[in-house]
Amino acid sequence: MAEIKYEIIEQLGVLSETEKGWKKELNLISWNNRDPKYDIRDWSDNHEKMGKGITLTEDETKKLRNILNNIN
Repeated sequence: MAEIKYEIIEQLGVLSETEKGWKKELNLISWNNRDPKYDIRDWSDNHEKMGKGITLTEDETKKLRNILNNIN
């Protein structure tokens, strides 16, 4: 399996934390030296291990924000 390279450009916030210390975070990440995308996923405390997540472009992030703003 090919190695996945990533660089956390900006840590934007923690959404939740498990009892074992894993945190669901929103970050701006460059995957495999590509343009950074917004990313939501679980991370171990030292950011060496990660869970499955979702990446969003800036446009997708803005659309998601608008959808969330309309939730009562």
